[in-house]
Parts: sequence; structure tokens; C-alpha cells
Amino acid sequence: MPTALVTGASRGVGRGVAIGLAAADFNVFATGRSIESADLPPSIVRVRCDHTHDDETALAFQRVSEAGGGLDVLVNSAWGGYEQMVENGVFTWGVPFWLQPTHRWAGMMDAGVRAAFVAGAHAAPMMIAQGKGLIVNISFWPAQKYVGNTIYGISKAATDKMTADMAHELLPHGVAVVSLYPGLVRTESVMAAAKGGWLDLSNSESPEFIGRVIDALSRDPHLMERSGQVVIAAQLARELNVFDTDGKQPVPLTLDRV
Repeated sequence: MPTALVTGASRGVGRGVAIGLAAADFNVFATGRSIESADLPPSIVRVRCDHTHDDETALAFQRVSEAGGGLDVLVNSAWGGYEQMVENGVFTWGVPFWLQPTHRWAGMMDAGVRAAFVAGAHAAPMMIAQGKGLIVNISFWPAQKYVGNTIYGISKAATDKMTADMAHELLPHGVAVVSLYPGLVRTESVMAAAKGGWLDLSNSESPEFIGRVIDALSRDPHLMERSGQVVIAAQLARELNVFDTDGKQPVPLTLDRV
């Protein structure tokens, strides 16, 4: 049974990935600050972890190592960028960079990019030792196009560059690294927005769909050829014959449609 560690699995995409991988017969370790209260299947091993604290990250990987099954897949989904979007009744998410609250940098860069870097640094030796593995960094289109705010773009561009350079250094060891772009995912916050009529969910993806795509990617015989690249979840699903929980295949987003 392959083993996966999914960070930021208390809710959102991370939670869906953990559920999707567990359904695909992975032994899943799920981390998060509120992981104990997360709605997850009993088979998933919950490891409370705030990935802004390096000692807690180290303990999470120690827990995986002590289980003795190695580590086949790391999914870096932890990210604090969507927290506190409204402050004192004001929606600050989209304000210019000189008006952005400093906590947003910490939420996106420290709890996101840096957390993924540290987790990857723990995962790499485990994967190198077994001569294989997959690190998936959850990213998105702001790496390539202005969406929302400046810090958002910086964090996603940094994630994609980190992916490319990690992949370069891990290539001789048979370990792949990709940046994975979901589409519109039906997370808790997205569903709340949809109830208010703000979003069209006709081409959306379930959180579990992302887990299904990662499962298929981990088994792809051409995995190493994709290493270092940005992959679009819906496009990859079409290539690898993956379907969402409703039996559909979402239409892949393109840069001009984001």
C-alpha cells in the first residue's frame, strides 16, 4: 500500500486530496492545525501540525517514518492566503499592494511557500532512499496572470519556480515534482460564495477530484517526463482517464479564461 502525506488537510483542497487518496487505497497521513476536528474517514492518520513551526513539521514526518511504510507522495496544500479576507467590514483581498495587511504575506509565503519548501526538504531524503516518489505543490494561475492581488501572484510564481528547481535537483534520484493547478474547486468557502450567487459552479471540481488526479499521476509511467512542470488537473484527468465524483470530466481552464 503506497503512503501519502497531505498538508493542510483540515479543509478545502487538502481535505479532498486526503479523502481521494484514501479511497484509492493509499495509507494517508493528514496534517493541519485543526485536523482533529476535520471530517475525514477513520482510515486517515491525523497529525496535528502548524507548518509555520518547523519543529512540528519535523515531528509530522517523523510520525510517517516511524510507521515504516516509506513515503510515496507528498502533497503540499497548506496555505493561509484565504484567511482574513474581510477585516473590520472591509474586503481587503483585492486592494493594491501598498494597502495590503502584512499578515497576508505571512499567510501566503510563510504558511504556503516556505511550508512547502520545508516539507519537501523532509520528504526528499525519504524518497531518495527508496529511489522514487512524487511531490505535488498545489499552485494556481496567478503565477502567470494577475489575479486578485500582488502577493497572491508572488506566492504562486514562487511555488512554480520552487517546483522546477526541486525537480532539477531530484531528477537523478527518480523523484518527481510538479505544480498542480486545480480549477474552481467546490471547497467550503466556494460553496458559501455560490449560495450568495457569486459563482457559477457548472464547470467546478470536487475536492476529491484533485486526489483522484494525483493518484493517477503517481501511477503514470511517464511521470518523470512531467517532473518540473505545471500540470492542469482537469487536463491531466483527460489524459489519464480520471473522472470526478459526479462521473464528469471538467473542462480545463486556460490562461485567457481564468
